Amino acid sequence: MDIKTLTTPLSEEAVASLNVGDFVLLSGMIVTGRDRVHKYLFSELPLPDEIPFELEGAVLYHCGPIVRREDAGYRLIAGGPTTSQRVEMYEWRIIKEYGLRGIIGKGGMGEKTLQAMKEAGCVYLHTISGAAVYLADRIKRVVDGWKVEEFGAPEAMWLMEVEDFPAIVTMDASGNSLHKGVAEKSMGVYKELLGGGA
Repeated sequence: MDIKTLTTPLSEEAVASLNVGDFVLLSGMIVTGRDRVHKYLFSELPLPDEIPFELEGAVLYHCGPIVRREDAGYRLIAGGPTTSQRVEMYEWRIIKEYGLRGIIGKGGMGEKTLQAMKEAGCVYLHTISGAAVYLADRIKRVVDGWKVEEFGAPEAMWLMEVEDFPAIVTMDASGNSLHKGVAEKSMGVYKELLGGGA
């Protein structure tokens, strides 16, 4: 199996070279974001210089991490993916407004996000569900947090350094979606079963 290694920030060329089904190992800086951050970015549209982290070319991880504050800074306890569909109503604008090149999560996203990815040059990376502690080991450092006091640690945006973070491309910048394909195939089988039982 070929594995592609990626380093953030992602370039348009790197994203364009990725296809549904590609396995990747991601290294570099990523940011996290769950419901509260997405809603804030979508509704308030803060300017890039109001956000302490660079989002142009960034990878946004749908994650509500467990982070412990210590004397030397922050320590990540667990960092598994949250369901991406919960932020479908926001993601298309955030991709376009802030220049994201990658989304990490679980379960895939909908048609509006897929279209935004195609237009902006962005990919969706599906990572391992139920492996929060394993994935936390791939996160080497919690650099800083934004909106931690206001939103709380799981809903804040965190800047983290990852090394060989594992994922598979399930939505690419050409408009292909493994999730959409599986749903369509499943519906076809379901209709056949219903027809066969009539």
